[in-house]
Amino acid sequence: MTTIPEIYFHVGLGKVASTYLQHRFFPKLQQIHYIPTRKYRQAPKIISKEKYGRYFVSREFDQQLEREVAWFASFYPDVHPIIIFRRHDGWIASQYRRYVKNGGHLPFSGFFDVEGDNGLWKRADLTFYTHLEHLEHYFTHKPLVLFYDELRADPWRFFDKIADYSKTRYDERSVSLSKVHTSYNEKQLKVMRKYARTLFGEERAHPNTRTFSGWLQRRGQMLKSYAVLYPAKLLPASLVSSEPLIDPEELERVREAFTPDWERVKAYAAAVETY
Repeated sequence: MTTIPEIYFHVGLGKVASTYLQHRFFPKLQQIHYIPTRKYRQAPKIISKEKYGRYFVSREFDQQLEREVAWFASFYPDVHPIIIFRRHDGWIASQYRRYVKNGGHLPFSGFFDVEGDNGLWKRADLTFYTHLEHLEHYFTHKPLVLFYDELRADPWRFFDKIADYSKTRYDERSVSLSKVHTSYNEKQLKVMRKYARTLFGEERAHPNTRTFSGWLQRRGQMLKSYAVLYPAKLLPASLVSSEPLIDPEELERVREAFTPDWERVKAYAAAVETY
């Protein structure tokens, strides 16, 4: 007789320490089978083999969250989702830094235009409450909602919330608090943005890394980026523009514009926690 598996699914967001959690914490959870991000596409097949009764899946999403959640729910809708948020201004700033690191040349206002909504990323991409509605629509269980600031302030309490929600345990001695990746500094990113158009053209390519040719193309792009980022670290600051990578006033406008959405998300999290 087929049994219904118990599935916990960390769906994102990106740029909220997801990579850290995937490497340092999730694999340490006990009494559950962890399916890492690199095996996400195989997760439905792995679960269907019924080798384990309980599964923890992790793959962070941003703009593609609804599409991916709908895909996973087409196999297994009876899921306990986990989602992590970061205040909108800090989150979009981190997304922009990743965009520049990967070869983007647009100024922040071209990446995200909070007033005209003509940027590469749209206001809908930053409306976090919509993500909660999608999770409730496609999955049968309410999500565990966590916040990036919680992780930074008290990682052990943050970990405990995930362990309690997923009915697992972990050994603190096995969990490292060290970072997985080192961030690039502002000077490196400003140099990268200056030369990105020359290196990658007017529009960055987005190769399909599921194919071998796409994987090679992406590797080539990464090598180009590193060829700029690493030497840029050694450049004297006097040779780089003193203008900030992102105007603080633009981030303040983002914060103000999305304060209502942020308050709705926090209220939802508080209500679910006491449910």
